[in-house]
Amino acid sequence: MEPVLSAVRRPSGTPSVLEIAFTEAVDGADRDDEMAARLLDAAYEQFCRMGIKRSTMTDVARQAGVSRITVYRRFATKDQLVEQVVRREFRRYFDRFIEDVRDAETVADRVVLGFASSLRAIRRNPLIGGLIAAEPDALVPSMTGDEGRTLSVVQQFVASRLRQEQSAGNLSGDVDVDMLAEMMVRVSASFLIIPSHVLDLDDEEQVRAAARQFLVPMLGPPHSPHP
Repeated sequence: MEPVLSAVRRPSGTPSVLEIAFTEAVDGADRDDEMAARLLDAAYEQFCRMGIKRSTMTDVARQAGVSRITVYRRFATKDQLVEQVVRREFRRYFDRFIEDVRDAETVADRVVLGFASSLRAIRRNPLIGGLIAAEPDALVPSMTGDEGRTLSVVQQFVASRLRQEQSAGNLSGDVDVDMLAEMMVRVSASFLIIPSHVLDLDDEEQVRAAARQFLVPMLGPPHSPHP
C-alpha cells in the first residue's frame, strides 16, 4: 500500500492537501454536499477495509450504492478521490483539535489537551492511523520527502494558536512561538512514527502527565500581564 500522503502529493509550489485542510478548518469552509459526502464516506470505508492501492472506483461505487459513472462525475480520477478523502480526514483532525482545547482554562491546560488530542486523533483514525500501524516505514518518506512541508503546516497551525495566547496575554511576548511550535510538533511526530517503550500512548492520563511535565515548561514562567 502506498503511503497516504505521497499518494496525494501535489506539484511543487501548489498548496498541499494538509495546507488546504488547515485553511478550511480555520476559515470554517463550507462542507461537502450530500452526494459528495456520500461518496467520500464510501471511499473512506473502502480504503480503511482494503487499503488505497487495492481499491478501485468500482469498489467505491458499489460501497456507495451508485453507478461508477456517478463517482466519475464527481471525481475524474482515483487520485482526486483519494485527495478529497485524506483532505477531509485532516480537516476533521484540525476541527477536533480546536474543539478539544476550547474549554481549557489555562494555556498550560490547552498544551496538555492539544498534545493528547493530536496523538489520539491520528492514531485512532482508521485510515491514517491504520497506515501508521501497518506501514510505519512507509510513512517516514511521505513526511520527509516533501522537504518538511507536512510538518511545517502543523507547525504553523500550532504557532497560530500560541500567537493567540500571546495576544490574549496568556503567554509572554518573549517566547519564540515558531520555535516552540516546532519543538512540540516534532515531539508529537516522533511518538507517532517511532514506537515508544516508555510512554504508553493508549494511556490518556500518562500522555497528559508527560505533556504537563515536559512540554508545559517550554512555555516559560507563568505570564503575569502588566496592569
